[in-house]
Amino acid sequence: MSDPRTDIPPADLQQAASAIEAAASVVRAATRQLAETGSVDADQVLAYDLAHAAAAVETARAMIDYGAKGDLEGQLTSVFVADVIANLAAKLWGRESTWGVKADALDSSRSFVSTWRDPSVLAALAFEDGPRHLDSDFELVQDTFRRFAEEQVAPVAEHIHRSNDDIPEDLISGLAEMGLFGLSIPEEYGGFAGGGESDYYGMVIATEELSRGSLGAAGSLITRPEILARALEAGGTEEQKHEWLPRLASGEIMNAVAVTEPDYGSDVASIKVTATETKDGWALNGVKTWCTFAARADVLMVLARTNPDRSAGHRGLSILIVPKERGDGHGFQLTQDDGGKLEARPIDTIGYRGMHSYEIAFEDWIVPLDNLIGGSEGNGRGFYYQMAGFENGRLQTAARAVGVMQAAYEAAKQYSEDRVVFDTPIADYQLTRAKLTRMAAIIQASRQFSYSVGRMMAKGEGKMEASMVKAYVCKAAEWVTREAMQIHGGMGYAEEYNVSRYFVDARVLSIFEGADETLCLKVIARSMLRALEDA
Repeated sequence: MSDPRTDIPPADLQQAASAIEAAASVVRAATRQLAETGSVDADQVLAYDLAHAAAAVETARAMIDYGAKGDLEGQLTSVFVADVIANLAAKLWGRESTWGVKADALDSSRSFVSTWRDPSVLAALAFEDGPRHLDSDFELVQDTFRRFAEEQVAPVAEHIHRSNDDIPEDLISGLAEMGLFGLSIPEEYGGFAGGGESDYYGMVIATEELSRGSLGAAGSLITRPEILARALEAGGTEEQKHEWLPRLASGEIMNAVAVTEPDYGSDVASIKVTATETKDGWALNGVKTWCTFAARADVLMVLARTNPDRSAGHRGLSILIVPKERGDGHGFQLTQDDGGKLEARPIDTIGYRGMHSYEIAFEDWIVPLDNLIGGSEGNGRGFYYQMAGFENGRLQTAARAVGVMQAAYEAAKQYSEDRVVFDTPIADYQLTRAKLTRMAAIIQASRQFSYSVGRMMAKGEGKMEASMVKAYVCKAAEWVTREAMQIHGGMGYAEEYNVSRYFVDARVLSIFEGADETLCLKVIARSMLRALEDA
């Protein structure tokens, strides 16, 4: 049997780059159109589609350097770029005037797209997902956390998911011993971060490998410490940094994040939970929801209103570090000697189990005065400290999505080789093979964009790109896990195969850490308009 890859044309990265530029021109035109004829709130459909198109274009741009590393890398890059152009064309067709472009805006890329979306080319590239090109230090990080995920996480992941069980303490302590929780915390505060690109690379790579084992049981354990650590680094006093960061780095304490409220999801500026200064400390009152990992956590990072004047909006918010006793996944009730109460009701979810989410009610729960991040200088600056944490959290969430996609892709490859239909392994069918190739290209592009955003953030840049990578990769994870499930056929719907867990876990990724619609409309689209004004 001849090698099917001999029929694949050589990659032309100049053509790929030209196609990306054509797409970028459409994005720029639509941004101008949005600025001239409306607003994000008035033209939400355009703004949303534009944000996702821009995120896809930047993901494609990040693949070009990868494509130059070899023939296979160039071919996967070409497949991905062609997909991005085709998806953008679908958004444009019949709505060119809305986007402010002509009907032939992408015609220069037609030949390139035709070549790299050809079904025979896609089928010939199946089962090729490309090397990552990590240096030896990061290969060691990858191998170390992959081994832990395969040996410690994977064997218990399905049990935790099906039983909605708690994460075993030996997983948490094992990862603490490996230094997971100190990857992004500076060395001077007990962590391993040296202040360069390697900090972000290490976090992204470790997160991907752990999420490949289980999103809920391992891949998300670093997210909340990451958010609190970044908030402390952004605004904490030196005393607070020395108090909390070493304990986070060692895993001595684990934290949860309490931001969302029942009536205010992504509208953070309108939250109502209050923190009132008293002689004994800050008295917390109100209800938070979707507080993930709250039972097991030793402290809660709570965004609360310290200025009772609600007209102050986000400028009236502060962050408090709220100590608490550990509980379990069935909910908990805590009381203080002076009458303070903290009660948590678990929220059952279809996936992302192990972490557990809660609705938490505070009733005169007293927090030490020293636990307001930034002290008196931090009063009213909690929104900004929270955003500093969430920017890093969005990159970390993209890495989680890559790990889930990788697990789903590997499961689909294996099943396609094992499953015989009409006397033929489904791995031999063109449709299966084309799906696998597109999945591989999407995963590699998502991974490379995550690396690229990490490099930007190490330089103090990449705030908008962190939102873009989260928006693109998390939505892509839904498609990849769905197709992996579909390749399994009826067994994909059965809980005895892991792929059903990957699918329900992936669904949450576009909801938390900034819901997809809010991220696109309020962050990405508005940032693009501001950049246009500043140009």
